[in-house]
Amino acid sequence: MSYKYYWEDFYPGQVFETGGFSLSEVEIIEFARKYDPQPFHTDRDKAAQSVFGGLIASGWQTAGLCMRMICDSYLLESASMGSPGVDEVRWVKPVRAGDTLRLKVAVQETRASTSRPDMGTVRARSEVYNQRDELVMHMSGVGMFRRRSPGE
Repeated sequence: MSYKYYWEDFYPGQVFETGGFSLSEVEIIEFARKYDPQPFHTDRDKAAQSVFGGLIASGWQTAGLCMRMICDSYLLESASMGSPGVDEVRWVKPVRAGDTLRLKVAVQETRASTSRPDMGTVRARSEVYNQRDELVMHMSGVGMFRRRSPGE
């Protein structure tokens, strides 16, 4: 199978951007009831009395949307071999119903694997912004990608 992006196609400083995901109050509550049932995610009245002053999306829902935008931006067109993990996730500002989120991913480092000549790793920082260009979440992690030319 041929992909648009192999390990060789990533380089430090490279940026991918995408966006346009909006969350409704119904989506926030449905997600939270299933996965993160804290009152400031599930109950409008209790949320109004919380430190947030209103209903907010679960950070895990924001992280899921971040992952979806990563997939839409480049990952589904890449020779991805998965990821060994995320080093850091930070929720900087609450995401509220009606917010429209966009993603900016910056490649920080690429490294050929010494033990697997068919693979290389890409370290990147992902940032999620709302419609007011306020940073709402960031995370850093490593992706593994198949090499177009193993061992070169």
